[in-house]
Amino acid sequence: MKYLVTGVAGFIGSHVAVKLIESGHDVVGIDNMNAYYDVSLKEYRLSQFKDNDNFSFIKIDISDRDRMNELFKVEKFDIVIHLAAQAGVRHSLQAPFDYIDSNLIGMMTILEGCRHNNIKHLIYSSSSSVYGANKKIPFNENDRVDNPVSLYAATKKSNELMAYSYSSLYGIPITGLRFFTVYGPAGRPDMAPWIFTSAIIKGEPIKIFNNGKMLRDFTYIDDIVDGVVNISKISPTGKVPHNLYNIGNNNPIELQSFIELIETLCGRKAIKEFVGMQNGDVPATYADISKLENKIGFKPSTSIKEGMKNFINWYKNSWLKI
Repeated sequence: MKYLVTGVAGFIGSHVAVKLIESGHDVVGIDNMNAYYDVSLKEYRLSQFKDNDNFSFIKIDISDRDRMNELFKVEKFDIVIHLAAQAGVRHSLQAPFDYIDSNLIGMMTILEGCRHNNIKHLIYSSSSSVYGANKKIPFNENDRVDNPVSLYAATKKSNELMAYSYSSLYGIPITGLRFFTVYGPAGRPDMAPWIFTSAIIKGEPIKIFNNGKMLRDFTYIDDIVDGVVNISKISPTGKVPHNLYNIGNNNPIELQSFIELIETLCGRKAIKEFVGMQNGDVPATYADISKLENKIGFKPSTSIKEGMKNFINWYKNSWLKI
């Protein structure tokens, strides 16, 4: 099969592309290589594909309608895994138009490309952020998600509505995945695992929002990749062939306990600065994954201790030596 993976220089995208290539598929990866965080990390992720005959990289912005239209026409993909997006709840407070360009216009170019080029299955990334400040946990796909507390969450909810409408109008098989706090080697430097690990190792203070009274359903990258790749093999059917799934760990940890684990693994104490809740943040993420488990047997197997040990070893032995 020939796959398009958008956001291939990103954290999840690069790992998904590796798995697909290892499984014998051809992958075209695209990314705009923006400077939201250190571009050298994106280049590091791409370096693993060097001289691989089953992979080709094209630098392109998904909001570029003409180039995306040409890409779909020329490459003739079987399956699209759309992971490119402007991520980050807090950044959406400072740069809102980045989210409109990437997450809304970019999603539209993907949907149009699938509509006009006989794509067998589109898989796209949504987010646990769509649940907003829902107090009922764990979060279930049937819960109402019409009260986003950040622009990022609003764009992700919009993606789900756009995908449903195109699936309904044109019969495109589409699957949306609501990701829950993904972490692991070569992860994102704007997320808690990286921020806390880096600061503790360097002896720098960390800000602990909501006094550490926050729950996060941290999900290890290998478990996420298995779920993404396996669900890509099963195209939705029915009158409207669109499905939505939570993809998380179903085992949240309190932020304070998470920091204590990093302290233990790093052998150093954190310098802690307790602050209030950040605008756009939510007090808890907690995935009900029974729907995805019933569909593909999805069951994360990586404990938070094992996963963070892997990340910290990568950070010390790979990233700090680049």
